Amino acid sequence: MADKEEHKKPKKKSPKVCGYPISIFFIVINEFCERFSYYGMRAVLVLYFKYFLRWDDDFATTIYHTFVALCYLTPILGAIIADSWLGKFKTIVYLSIVYTLGQVVLAISAIHDITDTNKDGTPDNMTFHVALSMVGLLLIALGTGGIKPCVAAFGGDQFEDHQEKQRGTFFSIFYLSINAGSLLSTIITPILRGQECGIHTQQQCYPLAFGVPAALMAVALIVFIVGSGMYHKTAPQGNIMVKVTKCIGFAIKNRFRHRSSQYPKREHWMDWADEKYDKLLIAQVKMVLKVLFLYIPLPMFWALFDQQGSRWTLQATTMDGDFGALTIQPDQMQTVNPILILILVPIMDTLIYPLISKCKLNFTPLRRITVGMFFAAMAFVAAAVVQLQIDKTLPKFPSNSEMQVKFINAVNREVDITAGGHVLPLKPLTATETYETFKNPFLLTVGDYEYAVSFPKGTRNTITIVQNETELGAIPFEDITKKPEQGANAIRFFNGFDTALNVTVGDKEIGYIHPNNMSEYTSVKRGYAGYWIRNDAGLECFVKQELGFGSSYTLLIPPTLTFEVNCSEGVQKILDIEPNTFSMAWQIPQYFLLTAGEVVFSVTGLEFSYSQAPSNMKAVLQAGWLLTVAFGNIIVLIVAEAATLEDQWAEYILFAALLVLVCIIFAIMAYFYTYIDPAKIEAHFANMEYGEKERKKSLEMAKKASFQHQDEDNKSSDSSSDEEEESKQSKM
Repeated sequence: MADKEEHKKPKKKSPKVCGYPISIFFIVINEFCERFSYYGMRAVLVLYFKYFLRWDDDFATTIYHTFVALCYLTPILGAIIADSWLGKFKTIVYLSIVYTLGQVVLAISAIHDITDTNKDGTPDNMTFHVALSMVGLLLIALGTGGIKPCVAAFGGDQFEDHQEKQRGTFFSIFYLSINAGSLLSTIITPILRGQECGIHTQQQCYPLAFGVPAALMAVALIVFIVGSGMYHKTAPQGNIMVKVTKCIGFAIKNRFRHRSSQYPKREHWMDWADEKYDKLLIAQVKMVLKVLFLYIPLPMFWALFDQQGSRWTLQATTMDGDFGALTIQPDQMQTVNPILILILVPIMDTLIYPLISKCKLNFTPLRRITVGMFFAAMAFVAAAVVQLQIDKTLPKFPSNSEMQVKFINAVNREVDITAGGHVLPLKPLTATETYETFKNPFLLTVGDYEYAVSFPKGTRNTITIVQNETELGAIPFEDITKKPEQGANAIRFFNGFDTALNVTVGDKEIGYIHPNNMSEYTSVKRGYAGYWIRNDAGLECFVKQELGFGSSYTLLIPPTLTFEVNCSEGVQKILDIEPNTFSMAWQIPQYFLLTAGEVVFSVTGLEFSYSQAPSNMKAVLQAGWLLTVAFGNIIVLIVAEAATLEDQWAEYILFAALLVLVCIIFAIMAYFYTYIDPAKIEAHFANMEYGEKERKKSLEMAKKASFQHQDEDNKSSDSSSDEEEESKQSKM
């Protein structure tokens, strides 16, 4: 009863500023913080999967898109909870608590020190971190998806009926807050990730990258609750999606029960719901189904669009992020999308569309959507071209049937070696320029000695020629077989000196390296790196090196090293893997094409859905639109798992080809679509219902009058018969 009484109450008068309810400012701030939290976490998520949880590219992509799909499946659940039970305010508060808890759990899962018992910087119980991460992501998906359909609608509820202009401005500011939160988070969170933190060892700071979004989500929740006393809160009125589902279900069951040919056919299969539901609801469901049918091809667009957070970010890790005065991290390239949205939306609305209209071209909403899909396909063609150029700069790593070997001469004189029939003359303190590839074990001849050499297939190795007193020796070391992670550089040292040396890289101490020994690889960021080489006597040598992105070097400390002013000239920097040379700037064209496609596709799609939806079922189509995003991410999972393509550029072309095919199918469907005016159809059925009610009313009145007339006739005949009886008695 309390809910019903609340529903009947007039809207609560909220204090106003410039004609706007103060309550909406709490909602806008809440949305900004929530979007910062979500997009900030999502910006670094795929790199967290790859570099912290140690998943390969395909599995990281699969889990990433599974998470995004869940985020767009749960809005239906949130809408039903809000409209049927809790109302929008309580739904937002309760699910925001779940959301915040999920962000906190994810941040805790990224703390490597929790299970790093041997303090080597690597978690010892990865299962714990994976399990905690999955729990956190499930809670986040439930929270962000659950509040998604509620916040904007709750903001709209704060306005009175005559404030249509203010309500429209609110939605524009609301959309701006979404993009502002997205833009800032995709700039800031990768910077936070790039910091180093830890108790025992310093690692990439994923706890900070996830912790700040968690804090922002807590702020969003607090701000929203603070405004509680100013909100107009409508009681739940029942969910239209449930009614639509029941109506469709009844129509299908009724049609199945009357599938025999003895029953006459009906114009539309939804007409089989006529026995239980009114004609207006059935007509509205027909309109919704007509639009939902057009939605069937749309998930393919989102399958491509959401890969900018997975495949395109991984692509950026193999590129050069040097923009002169600015250095861009791979996950920061996603900021190009919100920046271009803020630029392209007003350009499209104020320049492109009016220009097309002046040219008298009938650029209908469905044609715009088709063009948007084509732009997205072209974006993936551009991504494939970029990938081909990247592949040219990547080293050729050994296949599963090969082994590769590089030879270093750590002796201060020229040495001729023979490896598997290849004669390789090596000058003093130098190395072969490239790795030699062998399919089978081979004989290595060094001076007067022969060695049988065999390495595991699929590995890269270095054989260092050293002086052992009076004879030459060969010492093997295993090399890395992939590009260094996150655009960093892999640096190691070979000590050719006759005593142990202590090496420090920046503020990281490598420790002592014994004579004729190789250190482990150390990850060093782009820029100028400084190496300190010290002996037991306290003498030291400083070596400076400029590093790019993704290179690998072996620094050869020669036996002739002197701890003097120019000592660094004696240390040989042997290049094992070339740095990334293809600039990230080449990703901008593909981002431009994809964002142009998004602006034409997404904005127009929402506008089209709104214009073709019945007045009380716009939320149903909004839920349907969000489902296309979810199914798009599911398509990525299927294609990534089913299409086992070795080359990444081929996968990009596959996605582009699939979208072009879907684009053609959608264009054909759009050609046969007839635009409708839902208001006119609803008015027509409302008039029909009114006429039907009037007709029934008049029939009831006629029946009532007929019964009254019949009663009067009966009374009249009874009266006359009484008079006749009296007359007979008097005569007698």
